[in-house]
Amino acid sequence: MGGEFGGFPPNEFFATLDPALDGFTKKLFTQTYTSDKKAGTISAEWAQRLGLPTDTTIGIGAFDAHMGAVGGQIEPYHLSKVMGTSTCDMMVVPASDIQGRCVKGICGQVNGSVIPGMIGLEAGQSGFGDIYAWFKSVLEWPTKNLLHNSSVIDNATADKLQQEISDKLINALSTEAVALPLDEDAELAVDWMNGRRTPDANHLLEGAIMNLSLGSNAPKIFYALVEATCFGAKAIVDRFKDEGVPVRGLIGLGGVARKSPFIMQMMANVINMPIRIHKSEQTCALGAAMFAATAAGIYHKVEDAMAAMGDGFDITYNPDKKRVIFFENRYKKYKMLGAFIEKHS
Repeated sequence: MGGEFGGFPPNEFFATLDPALDGFTKKLFTQTYTSDKKAGTISAEWAQRLGLPTDTTIGIGAFDAHMGAVGGQIEPYHLSKVMGTSTCDMMVVPASDIQGRCVKGICGQVNGSVIPGMIGLEAGQSGFGDIYAWFKSVLEWPTKNLLHNSSVIDNATADKLQQEISDKLINALSTEAVALPLDEDAELAVDWMNGRRTPDANHLLEGAIMNLSLGSNAPKIFYALVEATCFGAKAIVDRFKDEGVPVRGLIGLGGVARKSPFIMQMMANVINMPIRIHKSEQTCALGAAMFAATAAGIYHKVEDAMAAMGDGFDITYNPDKKRVIFFENRYKKYKMLGAFIEKHS
């Protein structure tokens, strides 16, 4: 893509920002390299400081999440989802399939990113685990602000009690939430608490929770928030499909993917697609090692390194067909609420 578009905005763009930037583009690089290539060898100073031989290969760098997708053994047309405080959703597609098209409303489309020789597509959600952490913080307000003023327990006991509640809270909410009956009129949320990254970035948008009543409680609201983050993930899948890029599978990476069966099962139900969870807890480091091995000449291409060094998958969450239709109807309401928020924001 860089060759087609010249890599940078034209000089006129920079000159109009500030006369001092006139001619700025002439000072910038003109070549880009993929991360399976050798940048050079380690300097003598750093070789001595790190205790490494002076012929140690230094590879080209890349985004952490892109290397994480490689460490998580991404496949063409499989959406690799790094799920933590936010999400980074990556897909690789053969260049011949894209044929010069740009996928609208995503975060990036770069030739050679993620897997050299393919087109890397990136999307994501600006809030995911952070939304659960926010709700947890709301619920913890009394323990953080009142326990240490208690006339019943001492400060040391207050510290231990606060920590115990904090450690158990999300698991307890998940246990209660998973047992809730299906209710199409239940509490409904939109997951834009930190704006919307994909599809169609708009960081001025805010989240919402509707259908609150005096019967609403913490597990029900937590359920709505988890459901909303999964609806946000489905919106990304739908955008790829609408743009003519099929999504043939989901790969889950990161802390939330490995720690929360409730959220991952909800994700499979909402998107109506199995999601495989990678074994590695350090996919970014593993991907970096795969690229390093390729740059050093141990493997011919990064796909070979992935096959030889990958840990594989240990869990697959399959959609519950009984719940798929329910979530399809709830998703329609999610989109209606989102459209209302966007119109009136």
